Amino acid sequence: MNSDIRIGIVVGSTRPQRRGAIVADWVQQVAEAHGATVALLDLADFDLPLLDEPSPALHATYTRPHTLRWATAVAACDAFVFVVPEYNHSFPAAVKNAIDYLFAEWNDKAAGLVGYGVQGGVRAVEALRPVLAEVGIADVRTQVCVDLMSDFVLTGPTDVGRIAPATHREDTLRRMLDEVTAWAGALRGLRVSA
Repeated sequence: MNSDIRIGIVVGSTRPQRRGAIVADWVQQVAEAHGATVALLDLADFDLPLLDEPSPALHATYTRPHTLRWATAVAACDAFVFVVPEYNHSFPAAVKNAIDYLFAEWNDKAAGLVGYGVQGGVRAVEALRPVLAEVGIADVRTQVCVDLMSDFVLTGPTDVGRIAPATHREDTLRRMLDEVTAWAGALRGLRVSA
């Protein structure tokens, strides 16, 4: 794995009692053990209101402190892993809002997708792909789907759980990370020349 590639792990749920942070922590642990350099980009920590910039992101004339902070964090990454739950057959509005805030900061970067939900988050991942394409992110083929019914261990009725050890899931995640870093490396020349 190319440790020169900085991967931003985007936690796509801001809901209290969410499992997104648990899934993102697992992704981070596996990625770091695999030799990746990662940064956790938890949307709950950025507290982005509904898009409130007066100019379109294409112009990059950001005026709000929260936008500038978000733009700096995203620009510092070469690639991303989006960790998204499936809400009502798609991904959460917080993810779309965070993407819509920026434009150039996303361009010519790679992304991997980790979905989670009762159906493994498959529909959230598939709904996210065309949105990422529109902002110039090349998403890789391999995706990780975490099933809330079989991949989580709960210790009690109020516990949000932890991911059960699953070699096949970790193997898929490592394969996806390899694809992400390879694509991010290949796209680096486009980012440098822009």
